[in-house]
Amino acid sequence: MKTSIDQSKLNYINEKLSIGNNAHAKTHPGESEARQPVHTVYGGAHLFKANTAVRISELALKGFKEFAPNAEVFRSGLGMDCSSELAKKVYDRVEKKLKDEALEDFRIDFEDGFGARPDEEEDETALAAATEVAKGMREGTLPPYLGIRVKTLSEEHKNRGIRTLDLFITTLSELSDGKLPDNFCVVLPKITSREQVTAMVDCFEALEENTQLAPGSLKMELMVETPETILGPKGECPMLEFVEAGKGRVRGAHFGTYDFTACMNITAKYQAMDHGTCDFAKNFMKVSLAGTGVWLSDGATNVMPVGPHKGDLTEEQERENEEVVHAAWKLSYGHIRHSLKNGFYQGWDLHPVQIPVRYGALYTFFLEGLEETQARLKQFMEAAAKATLTGAIFDDAATGQGLLNYFLRGLNCGAIELDDVLATGLTLEEIRTRSFAKILKMRTDQN
Repeated sequence: MKTSIDQSKLNYINEKLSIGNNAHAKTHPGESEARQPVHTVYGGAHLFKANTAVRISELALKGFKEFAPNAEVFRSGLGMDCSSELAKKVYDRVEKKLKDEALEDFRIDFEDGFGARPDEEEDETALAAATEVAKGMREGTLPPYLGIRVKTLSEEHKNRGIRTLDLFITTLSELSDGKLPDNFCVVLPKITSREQVTAMVDCFEALEENTQLAPGSLKMELMVETPETILGPKGECPMLEFVEAGKGRVRGAHFGTYDFTACMNITAKYQAMDHGTCDFAKNFMKVSLAGTGVWLSDGATNVMPVGPHKGDLTEEQERENEEVVHAAWKLSYGHIRHSLKNGFYQGWDLHPVQIPVRYGALYTFFLEGLEETQARLKQFMEAAAKATLTGAIFDDAATGQGLLNYFLRGLNCGAIELDDVLATGLTLEEIRTRSFAKILKMRTDQN
């Protein structure tokens, strides 16, 4: 067969393609295979104790049982659009999750949740918080994921933010013999320039060099809450550049609903997670960081599920409390469903009694499409394996991975159970690979 491109030209073209392809593969390794938490709970650093996670879990379960004593009340309280049968399944699984592991991720907050305090007080709080974390490590009372948020590295607050980070990490390292809690990270808020990210990396490197911490052990999450994180001075989105500036230390990017909407001159009445301005920014996050392995998180609902009455209550006061809590639950449920629909599987919770809503929304989202997705994945796996065995080209691996990710995320958060995944025809060994391509290769090799 006659061709017109000679070998030397073809070699030149292939070399250029390899450079671009390899660079893309380096920055876009694909979705992380690690378990992503479904929420992050923020709490003021001055309030943190070694048993904070235990206490939050207890309050979440207590609030759940108080304001949703059965599945029908839970369905009504959240405004779930589903059958009674599904509501009962969701309710039972939420109750189990709250008993086993209500709190997945917590941030010790030295920023908005702590506020502007005298330097001496913040110093003392940094030392106290580190001491409590070390105690929690020894006693096994910390949540699966933990971190701190320091103040922004703006010109006004940079010295304070760095000093708090230094005091906390140095103290923790001394008390824990150079160990960090599992899945520990530092949150960098209100980013306006690449230099703030590189400065955080410089701080990490200095801390690791001068303490017992292992090199590369400190990780960070970026807050997306300023216009500068969406569009840089040259009209380009800098988020991927910020991740690259993190030198492999950036684990996640979290959207800050209220700071961002305030920057956009949205009045307080309309500052909400589902505002169109927020969707605009979060679409930039999705497009910029898709395939990089960086976890994305939405923000929080700021209406707390707290009734107006306390103490010994009359029936009327109990009813009023329930109405207020259920109204807040419905609002939060709608926001979380909006996030899930748009591909954000993690968000913020600010109060223990918001946590049951988190799992109620997640579990309904996953369970209502379970049978359809089971059938789709089973058929898809069979078609892919058949194509591979006959030597045909199967070029829709992304769809297969997407279907698999549905089950992995649902399994991780407790929405679906192992038997639900095994019903697709997958084996436990295959599920553990977390990779559609690897599963396909395993099945091909076996045949």
